Amino acid sequence: AGEKKHGRCRFSEVRWLPSAGMLFVRRSAGRLACWVPWGQRRTKMYYGPRRPSGPLPRTPWTVRGPPPGARLPWYLRNVPPVREQVPELDVVTYEGKMYRVPWLAKPRFEKWERGWHSRRHDGPLPEELPSPKERPCYVCQQLTRLLEGVKQASWLTKTKVIDGLPLQILSIMTDTDNQLKNQDERVQNAISHARFWMNSEEEIMEETYCPMLLEDLLHLCRTMATKHPLLAKRMVTQDYRMAATWERESLLLQVRGVNGKLLNAINPLEPVASKDEILATENDVLETLYPIAPTIDLQEVNKYETRNDTGFKAGYPYPHPHTIYFAHGDKYRRMRPEQLRAKMLMFAFGNALAKARVLYGDEPKVLEKPIVVQSVGTDGQRFQFMVFQLNTTDLDPSHGVKNLAWIDADQLLYEDARYRPEIKKKVVTIPAGVHGYQPATFKKFLAFYLHGVV
Repeated sequence: AGEKKHGRCRFSEVRWLPSAGMLFVRRSAGRLACWVPWGQRRTKMYYGPRRPSGPLPRTPWTVRGPPPGARLPWYLRNVPPVREQVPELDVVTYEGKMYRVPWLAKPRFEKWERGWHSRRHDGPLPEELPSPKERPCYVCQQLTRLLEGVKQASWLTKTKVIDGLPLQILSIMTDTDNQLKNQDERVQNAISHARFWMNSEEEIMEETYCPMLLEDLLHLCRTMATKHPLLAKRMVTQDYRMAATWERESLLLQVRGVNGKLLNAINPLEPVASKDEILATENDVLETLYPIAPTIDLQEVNKYETRNDTGFKAGYPYPHPHTIYFAHGDKYRRMRPEQLRAKMLMFAFGNALAKARVLYGDEPKVLEKPIVVQSVGTDGQRFQFMVFQLNTTDLDPSHGVKNLAWIDADQLLYEDARYRPEIKKKVVTIPAGVHGYQPATFKKFLAFYLHGVV
């Protein structure tokens, strides 16, 4: 019995082992088919039926679209809206509620028409566009960055550059009667307002505090109107458009577009240089940019209009340009100080030339009474000062009388401004606030504003 039982066990083991082996083989084959590169695949790459690698079969659907009479699939159907299917349907919209309601239909309004042509929104009319010309024109605009800076701008404008400020500005600076009461304290409060007190942000960006600082300083200058009533006969203009065209050694040049704030006055500024100083510029030689072309970085255009425009209509009560203010704090359009001074020179020259063409005509000549335009530029911390005097409109040849420009560069109003103190090893090394205030910089700023009145 034991042998029989033992024999049965052996027989059962013999019958059971092949069954287990087959099951193991089948399961292994099933698992193996999941990852082997042939057979049935079950993931995006290895599962599911294999995608045919050859061209698609030329069936009526793939060649000529659906067969005649067949209905398009749902993703190809262009179902018209319900309003078009049932025109007599009364649609309930949220027009009367004046705000969007998700379960109500969106109202439809007729297209609004202005009724007149706007150059700002619609652009110029086709008949107003200038026709293309064979002779190119090189244009200097607001975003133009001159490669060689003041050196290049002085050649383009036929200008002799002098370091420092003229005596008229320096005399206004040194006079104590031309200063504000508690001037240093009020200027530092203006700096703190622009850097810390404008909003609740911990760090105010340059593009925000730079124009605000310029506006605060101009506000301090306006308070001098009680002492000098003629300051009330001025006007600040922003985002005006001017254009001036001239020829320089057979090159057609133009300055145009929007520039900074312009301070206009009823009366023009008196000439800074005397007649002897003006005639002495005939012996000066302008430095060239060889081998670099002087028109590098200028925009070359063939569709242009040779015009000279001050940006103001005839009869404007403040016709004479006084000072142009540039606030360059935008990190995306930032200029180097040398490029900013070049831009100041180009636009001061453009405003003076456009005004000279209005007063003396388009004929090139030496002006009987030179035109003076000032310019101030800042990046929120460093100031650039310039006084430009247009002596001649005969700009084509390099010889003869030249224009004059006085430049005082890189004048710091303050060295540093910190919202939080700098602490090292539990010791305050640099406290919060404005540090390194330079009072002489605002004195120059105020002298530029008072020039022509004092």
